Amino acid sequence: MRLGLLGLGRIGAFHAATLCALPVVDSLVVADLDPARAQDVADEVGAEAAGSLDAVLRAGVDGVVIAAASDAHPGLLTAAVEAGLPVFCEKPLARELPQSVEVLRRLDGSEVPVHIGYQRRFDPGFRAAKAAVRSGELGWLHTLRSTTFDPSPPPPAYIATSGGMFRDCGVHDYDAVRWVTGREVVEVYATGSNRGDPSFSTAGDVDTSAALLTLDDGTLALVSNGRYNGRGYDVRLEVHGSKDSVAVGLEDGLPLRSVEPGTSFPAGPPHAAFMQRFHNAYRTELEAFTEVVAGRRPSPCTVADALEAEYVAEACSRSLREHRPVRIEEVR
Repeated sequence: MRLGLLGLGRIGAFHAATLCALPVVDSLVVADLDPARAQDVADEVGAEAAGSLDAVLRAGVDGVVIAAASDAHPGLLTAAVEAGLPVFCEKPLARELPQSVEVLRRLDGSEVPVHIGYQRRFDPGFRAAKAAVRSGELGWLHTLRSTTFDPSPPPPAYIATSGGMFRDCGVHDYDAVRWVTGREVVEVYATGSNRGDPSFSTAGDVDTSAALLTLDDGTLALVSNGRYNGRGYDVRLEVHGSKDSVAVGLEDGLPLRSVEPGTSFPAGPPHAAFMQRFHNAYRTELEAFTEVVAGRRPSPCTVADALEAEYVAEACSRSLREHRPVRIEEVR
C-alpha cells in the first residue's frame, strides 16, 4: 500500500514514523509547506519527499493522511476526496464550525471514505470502558468525569490559530463521552479562566476550563481541561453507574501524586506528552485507516461523527461568552 502524508509538524512527523513501521505500508510520500522539513523527515523515516502538498495527490497513492494545520484541513480533505482517495484527517474538520459544516455539505453523497482522527477510540482503556457500558454491567449511568490536562501550554502562534480550548483540547473529551456512552449531548454549561501566559487572553481563549454536559438520557458529564499540569500529561475518564464504576487512566503513568500515608500508587514516571500516553492508540488508529483504504472496514469516525463533537465545542464557547447554559440545537 502506498500512502501520502500532508503536514509534518509534531504530530505529522510522528505519524510518518508510525506509517513507515506498518508492514502493510510499502511506501510513504510526504509533503510540508516547508520543503526542507519534508526532506528531513523523509530521510529520517525512509519515505519519499514530494515537492508540494498537491504533488502528493498526484503521486499514485492509495490514501492520504492529513496532519497539516487546522486551517488547511477543509481544502486538503475535499481535494483528496475529489481525487477519489480515502482520507485520514486529524481533528478538527476546520478551525471554525461553519467551515466544518461546509465540509460535510461538500462531501454529501460521496462514497469515498473519510476517517477523522480521534485516537482515544483506539486506546485499550477507553475501549474497555465502552464495552463495560454496552454490556450493561455498570447499570444505568449517572455521572462521567473526563479530564485532559497538558503539562505546559503550546506556543502563542499555535494558540492564536487553534480555535480555542474547547475546540482544540476539550473536543477529544466530548467525542470520548459520546463514543463511550453511545448518547448525545443536549446541553452544556461552560466556564474558564486565565492565570498563565497572557497569549491566551490575547487570543480570546482560556488556559483552564470546565464544562458540564447533559446527555439525552439525563447522564451528567463533567469535563475539565487545562494547559498547566506541571506533573505531566493527564487524560482520564470515570464512568459511574447504578451498579458499578470504571476508570480509564488509573495506571502507573498517571501524573498525580497521592499523599495518602502508605500509598505508593502511581509508581510512575508520569506521562510527559500526548504522544507517549497514546503511542499505541495512534498506531492502532492508523492501522485501522489502512483497513479503510483496503476496503475491509468502514470509517471508524466519519465526518458526521466528528461534527457532533464540534457542535459541543461550539456550544461550550458560546456558554463561556454568554455565561449561560446553551442547548446543542442552538448551534446546529
